[in-house]
Amino acid sequence: MAARERPLSPHLQVYRWQIQMATSILHRATGIFLSVGALIIAGGLLALMMGPESWNCFTGHAGSWYGKLFLFAWTWSFAYHLCNGIRHIVQDFAIGFSIPAFVRSSWISVFASLVITALVWAYVFVGAAA
Repeated sequence: MAARERPLSPHLQVYRWQIQMATSILHRATGIFLSVGALIIAGGLLALMMGPESWNCFTGHAGSWYGKLFLFAWTWSFAYHLCNGIRHIVQDFAIGFSIPAFVRSSWISVFASLVITALVWAYVFVGAAA
């Protein structure tokens, strides 16, 4: 029996990137990143429980440049996951299923997460200066 040429399904190189695709991928990625952050928080609680030496080691890492970068990324991940989750809850009530509304809500979740992250870190820097 001769092998027949089967049509290939379209793959990522066929599709043009759209905000809906990016927000779907980002929602999954931020969920994974939030899980990693939760493990680090648990490690911090363990360090706090083990005494001042362990806690000072943990806060030393958290206060370093890579610790602050991680905390900033974790804050944005939390804000984005929250905003996009709210968008999904609204869509569960059958609101915003037209393509323009879907694109608009996707962009709103991205911009709202950036604003929330900026507000949180502005508070951190102002609070640290006081």
